[in-house]
Amino acid sequence: MCGIVGTLNLTKDHPIEVPNLKRMLATIRHRGPDEFGIYTDAHVGLGNARLSIIDLSTGSQPIANEDETLWIVFNGEIFNYVELRPELEARGHRFRTTSDTEVIVHLYEDFGPDCLRHLNGQFAIAIWDKRRRELFLARDRLGIRPLYYTVTDGSLIFGSEIKALLATGRVRAEIDPTSLDQVFTFWSTLTPRTIFREIFEVPPGHYALAHDGQLTVRRYWGLSFPTAGEEDSRSEGEIAAELRELLIDAARIRLRADVPVGAYLSGGLDSSTITALIRNYTSNYLQTFSIAFSDPNFDERKYQERMADFLHTDHRRVECTHADVGHVFPDVIWHTETPILRTSPAPMFLLSQLVRENDIKVVLTGEGADEFLGGYNIFKEAKVRRFWARQPESKLRPALLRRLYPYVPQLSAGGGSYLEAFFRRGLTDITDPAYSHQIRWRNTARLKRLFSAEQRAAVTAPDPVAEFTATLDGDFARWSRLAQAQYIEISIFMSEYLLSSQGDRMLAAHSVEGRFPFLDHRLVEFCSRIPPYLKLRGLNEKYILKKSVSDLLPADVCQRAKRPYRAPIHHSFFPPKGVLPYVDELLSPAAVAAAGYFDPQAVARLVKKCRRGRLVSESDDMALAGVLSTQLVHRLFVEEFSVPTGDDLHPLKLCTG
Repeated sequence: MCGIVGTLNLTKDHPIEVPNLKRMLATIRHRGPDEFGIYTDAHVGLGNARLSIIDLSTGSQPIANEDETLWIVFNGEIFNYVELRPELEARGHRFRTTSDTEVIVHLYEDFGPDCLRHLNGQFAIAIWDKRRRELFLARDRLGIRPLYYTVTDGSLIFGSEIKALLATGRVRAEIDPTSLDQVFTFWSTLTPRTIFREIFEVPPGHYALAHDGQLTVRRYWGLSFPTAGEEDSRSEGEIAAELRELLIDAARIRLRADVPVGAYLSGGLDSSTITALIRNYTSNYLQTFSIAFSDPNFDERKYQERMADFLHTDHRRVECTHADVGHVFPDVIWHTETPILRTSPAPMFLLSQLVRENDIKVVLTGEGADEFLGGYNIFKEAKVRRFWARQPESKLRPALLRRLYPYVPQLSAGGGSYLEAFFRRGLTDITDPAYSHQIRWRNTARLKRLFSAEQRAAVTAPDPVAEFTATLDGDFARWSRLAQAQYIEISIFMSEYLLSSQGDRMLAAHSVEGRFPFLDHRLVEFCSRIPPYLKLRGLNEKYILKKSVSDLLPADVCQRAKRPYRAPIHHSFFPPKGVLPYVDELLSPAAVAAAGYFDPQAVARLVKKCRRGRLVSESDDMALAGVLSTQLVHRLFVEEFSVPTGDDLHPLKLCTG
């Protein structure tokens, strides 16, 4: 985990100033507080805020090749750097460090952008080619590490977080109405958009080349699935065995570090699998970390303790209360840099704080298993609804949905009848390419009733779903129904929310690096070829994973039905005693009207309902989180963004060319 920043003169000769780069780095110093580095010449400035994990003594950045014609700043880890280095040495390259960063610059020297195909890792990369006057920016295949950019007044400005761009004083934060409309449909913007006008992300699996005044963005990797019926035809046992071998190696290489490595342990199948692999196949001493909730509706501590005892890990736990969520929410939004419709990142913020307090810089987690192995209820819902659509008047078929949501009667009046009415919407639209997700998107989009007339009128693409489905290529229609649903979930929710707002940003807030064995690209490509019936066997999710690791885990953990990770919302912002001043201020009619995104009267009705705390629905909770987080984004980035000087960055390495 690090942070990178930079600026390049595309068509105008602006001064490349060290103080400007220092200000950019100062805004993201939480990503890498250990040391800082800057490279400048007449055309470009590069900066790095380093979290020292590999090659602690000589791995400081920026790093150059042998003749200093290529300079790199890098955020992330290349897990196969150990294997790549001797290959490069055999080709004549000379190394000054033992870092993974230097491996990248030599690979680029030989292969150019094709070097990315050699990398197994999570990364955001910037390489300046002095001879060609060309800047190369790249992001890992799945978007684990962020990378943002904008082009303004003849300059390309980039950084690991948007606040670094704003720190230049040349980029203004302005919430894009169309992007906000997307957030209130998908929970995130569609790549390459961000919430801010004219600020973009390098999409996952893409690189950008800036040369001769032009910026070109190209794809080097894309998620794909076989044609339905042409998946891996080997036996169940053979597939399970290869899955296990790939998982073992993915976990093994993600333990490479010159600092202690810990693991998150939620008590579910995915994190338990990763922890069990570490304990069974390595000699690593292991600290594990988990979140507990004071509210029993969200608490899973008994399963966490079960696994910690079973695997004999040194376990730590943070207990999260309603008040904790409300207290840290402004900090959470400072780091997400985008509105969110859930409070789930807040406990993750507290968890990474606990990790750092225990002097751990790196944790392995279980993200990716649900997406690539069919673990989410949304996949089951689509399967049941297609079955139900064959007999729309059946009373027995929709009853299967109740098995997925045993807690719904506690959340919504009506229980089973509520579920049936909810999932009946669009039931027979089975030819819709986004059938699996349409019902969720439509439900979320109902929150737009809170938008102001001005916000509605300013949206330039009023059908975000059509905008997304238009990007689906011809192969999509040939995939299995489960593969189609997985692709949508991975492309939007995982890359744009789970790995960002709930992942990288909450880890980086406390200078912690997350590593994700299930997102090893070898494993991802293997899982894409697994037949759907081995992922979702009836309504038994992640069937092949359970078969693959059943001997490593207690049966009750291995076979336990997945329960979604959730966090409290309205109780967190409207406590039974006292008030949260920032909530009352930002949701006041005056503040809502001044920001201009929402109808003050509609928000006032929502606030009144949530304050009473009776019959508050899931939709109300989403609306509250969405409105409050949007108001916070407006306050923190549009109205009151302040820029640190960066004069206290230490130690600071300065390089010139």
